[in-house]
Amino acid sequence: MREIDAHLLDFDPRLQLSGFARFAAEFLYFGAKEARACLFVVMFFSALFIVPRSGLFGMPRYDALLIIALAIQAWMVWAKLETLDELKAICLFHVIGFVLEVFKTSAGIQSWAYPDFGYTKLFGVPLFSGFMYAAVGSYVIQAWRLLDVRIRHHPPYWMAGLNALAIYANFFTHHYIGDYRWYIAAFTLGLYARASVVFRPLDRDRSMPLLLSFILIGFFIWLAENISTFFGVWRYPNQIGAWAVVHLGKWSSWSLLVIMTFTIVANLKHIKARIHVPA
Repeated sequence: MREIDAHLLDFDPRLQLSGFARFAAEFLYFGAKEARACLFVVMFFSALFIVPRSGLFGMPRYDALLIIALAIQAWMVWAKLETLDELKAICLFHVIGFVLEVFKTSAGIQSWAYPDFGYTKLFGVPLFSGFMYAAVGSYVIQAWRLLDVRIRHHPPYWMAGLNALAIYANFFTHHYIGDYRWYIAAFTLGLYARASVVFRPLDRDRSMPLLLSFILIGFFIWLAENISTFFGVWRYPNQIGAWAVVHLGKWSSWSLLVIMTFTIVANLKHIKARIHVPA
């Protein structure tokens, strides 16, 4: 894996490339780096689909998934694919996600449910569920390194932090005082309107609006959620009788969650040095 990373992180100029050949090479390397950044995601979600609902080696499905997730995470740190500081951030994502899961599956809310038995369920939520949120954090951290990401015109950290808190709070409060996600989204649009992400698929810098990257990542998470519910890892109330496509509105929720995740990652010391905040 280190040899693969060394190759992907080789940014030496490819002067011989031009025209369509350059486009094809950059597209190929961008895809390869995105796939590599999704290493934890792919391994973890493969386990979700492979481990049968009846369990593994006499172990309930949810418990087996927790052990697999912990093993993957430990291996990534041991292989130096993630640093201890990055692991701390990923653990924070796990806690944030698990608390949200407990709230959303509680008797008074019942947004979705984990119907199967598991010894490692706490408050009705399997402990492995937090890794679904940690997987998003792992992807952002890995992509930042592999694509040599830099951010231009990032908003002041205190404003980004308050926005992230508002996003997270709304996941809870909209059950009681109304859903303000679109007001928050409008504020987010203004906050990040000038921000752009600079990345290097191969040997040259490319850029795109930072907001567009949030939307695209949120879309792919929404697709993964559809696959997960299809395989019965969890179910929304409208999927109990028969599976149905996850409501498109969840795309916006995931995009907002990506923004919150990005805000936490942006505060890591070695990443903060690559973010430009206008004076």
